[in-house]
Amino acid sequence: MTAFTGSARAYRAYRPGLPAPVVDLLAESVSTTPWPALLDLGTGTGQVPAALHPIVSRIDLVEPDADMLAEAERRLRPRLGDTPLRTHHCRAEELSAPEPGYRADLITACRSWHWVDQPRAPALLAGLAADAATFAIMGDGSLWTARSAWTEALRALIQTYLGAERQAGAHGTYREPGRPYAHVLAESAFSPVEEHTFATPRQWSADQVLGYLRSSSFAAPGLFGDRHTAFEAEARSLLDSHTDRDGLIEEAVFTVLLARRPRPA
Repeated sequence: MTAFTGSARAYRAYRPGLPAPVVDLLAESVSTTPWPALLDLGTGTGQVPAALHPIVSRIDLVEPDADMLAEAERRLRPRLGDTPLRTHHCRAEELSAPEPGYRADLITACRSWHWVDQPRAPALLAGLAADAATFAIMGDGSLWTARSAWTEALRALIQTYLGAERQAGAHGTYREPGRPYAHVLAESAFSPVEEHTFATPRQWSADQVLGYLRSSSFAAPGLFGDRHTAFEAEARSLLDSHTDRDGLIEEAVFTVLLARRPRPA
C-alpha cells in the first residue's frame, strides 16, 4: 500500500502537467545528446513522459503504486509510436539497471522526490546515469501549501476533519524532508545545481479542486471514512463562496533543480 492507493484515476484526470517553459528547459538540457533516454522516478500517471516523449528515444517509468503505473502505461502507449517504454514497479531507491550497460541521459523526479529515501537514492542513480546526464527535481507544491484566501480556507476545513497535521495517506502524517534538495544533490555525483523558477498561475473550478483532492495523499477519500460525502459537500460550498468570474486562481510557482553529471576528465 502506498500514500496514493486508490487515487490513480483521479490523479490522471486532475493533476496538472508540466508548464511549457519547463519542457523547453529539459529539452535544452539534452539537446546535444543523440537519442536521449528518459528515466522518470515516481512517475505517477505519467505527466512527465507525456510532455517529454517527443524529445527522447527511450522511456523508463518507476512507480511504487501499481495502479498509478498501469494508468501511466495506458496514457502513454497510444502516444509513443515506436518509442520503447518500460515500467518498473518499485521505489526509486530499489531500482536496478533494466539491462546490462543501461544509462539514462535525463533523470526526472516531479512532485515525488519527498517520497524517496534521499540518503540512498543519489548514489544508486549515479550508477544508472550516463556521463553528463541531467538530473531534474521538480515541483510546485500542492493545494495544501498554496497561499491564497481560498486554499487557506480549504486547508483549514480539511484540518477540521483530519486534524492539524498534514496526512500522508496510509503512511500516517507527512514529514518534511530533513535537508534541502539542492544540498542533497550538491553532495552527489550530480552537481553543481541550478535553480529555475517559473510563475505558473492556474485557474481551477470547484469540480477540479475536488477531483485534485481525491488524488492527493492529504485529502484522499479513504482518510475521511464515512464522512467524505459530508466533507465534499462542505468543501464545494466553501469553494463556491470563493469563486468569481475568473474561477479559483492558484498563483503556483514551478521550481526545477537542474544538475548535470560531469563528464570524466
